[in-house]
Amino acid sequence: MNGIICINKPQDWTSFDVVNALSKKYRIKVGHTGTLDPKATGVLVCLVGATKVLPYLDMSTKRYTATCKLGIKTDTGDVWGNIIESSDSVHQIDNNQLKIILEGFIGKSVQQVPMTSAKKVKGKKLYEYQRENIKIEPIYQEIEIIEIELLSISDTEFTFSALVSSGTYMRTLCEDIASKLGTIGTMSQLVRTHCGQFNLDDCVSIDDALGRLTLIPIEEGLTHYPQIEIDDPLIVYSGKRIKEQFVGDQVLVTHKGKALAIYRYDKDLKEYKSQRGLWT
Repeated sequence: MNGIICINKPQDWTSFDVVNALSKKYRIKVGHTGTLDPKATGVLVCLVGATKVLPYLDMSTKRYTATCKLGIKTDTGDVWGNIIESSDSVHQIDNNQLKIILEGFIGKSVQQVPMTSAKKVKGKKLYEYQRENIKIEPIYQEIEIIEIELLSISDTEFTFSALVSSGTYMRTLCEDIASKLGTIGTMSQLVRTHCGQFNLDDCVSIDDALGRLTLIPIEEGLTHYPQIEIDDPLIVYSGKRIKEQFVGDQVLVTHKGKALAIYRYDKDLKEYKSQRGLWT
């Protein structure tokens, strides 16, 4: 049992809940490619018996559909936190103004990491500092908004879609957009519609996955690598180097279409050497 399964994570399940349920059901090691907030839903890419593949999947971009509620600010950046500020000065949102503001976020920028995140600082997750009421210096990281589109708008809420770099916090983006509108706001809904190359159409429910496990071959998650097909898999199993014309710094070595290993090019010796075996 070795492959990928995409789960449409239900609300109020943690990413660990999903992984743990699959692992217990099938008695095999399961991992995932990126935590999704408990209240969020959508694409959670899980690796079943193939966790060694995780670092080699391309999860550099993700697409979300988010809703921002104006007029309140919470300690978590979403409507499930404690309200720390409210405002009655929410004016009717101008459709064109909001579109211009959203477009202004396209590109690279620096975003403050929310204290509710699992990002580690000095070996400790940020939300652990928050729970223990320990004050630390704000953490910032570079992000990129690749695409952003307004989907719907009402008097106090708007919904938008955004294609972003991995590590972008949508709750922070909602707060920043509200600030540009001259008010305060917080995220009220979040759906991850794409994670890397996978989308909601690739997903199954957790109930379906626990009833019957149908896996996506790991090769389908590694299509961004140039491939070198070999006749004798013993070359890879024994860790031997491969003399091959340069096709990329990293390549996927296959035998009869099955992934065997990731190899890296040695520029000095002009050959490929094994970086990570993927066979089971």
